[in-house]
Amino acid sequence: METPALEPGLYLVATPIGNLGDVSRRAIDTLGRCAVVACEDTRVTGKLLNLLGLHRPMRRYDDHASDAAREALLAEMAQSPVALVSDAGTPLISDPGYKLVREARARGIMVTSVPGPSALVVALSMAGLPTDRFLFGGFLPSKDKARRDVMEELAQVPATLVFYETGPRLVASLEALSAVLPGREVAVARELTKLHEECRSGTAHDLLEHYASHPPRGEIVLLVGPPLAQEAPADDVIEAELRTALAEMSTSQAAGKVAKAHGLDRKMLYALAMTFK
Repeated sequence: METPALEPGLYLVATPIGNLGDVSRRAIDTLGRCAVVACEDTRVTGKLLNLLGLHRPMRRYDDHASDAAREALLAEMAQSPVALVSDAGTPLISDPGYKLVREARARGIMVTSVPGPSALVVALSMAGLPTDRFLFGGFLPSKDKARRDVMEELAQVPATLVFYETGPRLVASLEALSAVLPGREVAVARELTKLHEECRSGTAHDLLEHYASHPPRGEIVLLVGPPLAQEAPADDVIEAELRTALAEMSTSQAAGKVAKAHGLDRKMLYALAMTFK
């Protein structure tokens, strides 16, 4: 008896990030019942489908896909079930698909997710860094200045920072972290779910020494702990800084400047500044 087709729409199907055993039964069932599987690389997805014993038509859809290619997929999913997969992990997490999902929703096409592996979540769960609040920054820029600019921009975010990185660029990113965010706890997670899985923690300087002599391969998850707790400055220090700022700018601007520098309440500093007059 032939397996019935799924409802027309777009199915975002998560695939293994390294261990084939992590693919869910629902993912296998969905892929087997979709009319078309849209993927980043037909060779990678074709290998996965063969391992699962599935034979479905594939259509390439990546960051370089044309508007015409996207329109063709939208037309297909309006009539038939279409699966979207990435080379590994959960679609759209630093992978193609945002425009396709957004346009499908705008047209009233059913969009659903078949959840599963994600390198981001796996790394967070095993790194030993705070997970109650985190910020995912995607892939860091390849150029050093742009990389450091991103790190400086996110330096004061009160959360664990998570980035994707490649083996050849890891040392350069650790060098930048060591300079921009010295003292922060850092974790490098690689080969996740595979035989040689590794999650190494320490300061960026410590990890830099290790990976400079042990060049890693493959894709990596780089995690950075939240800002280090700082002792509140003494009242006389705050007052001195506030008086200095008042000599150069308005009361509101001075209160804002000192508040930002020390993480203090701007309204409280404004009230203090008003007592100087």
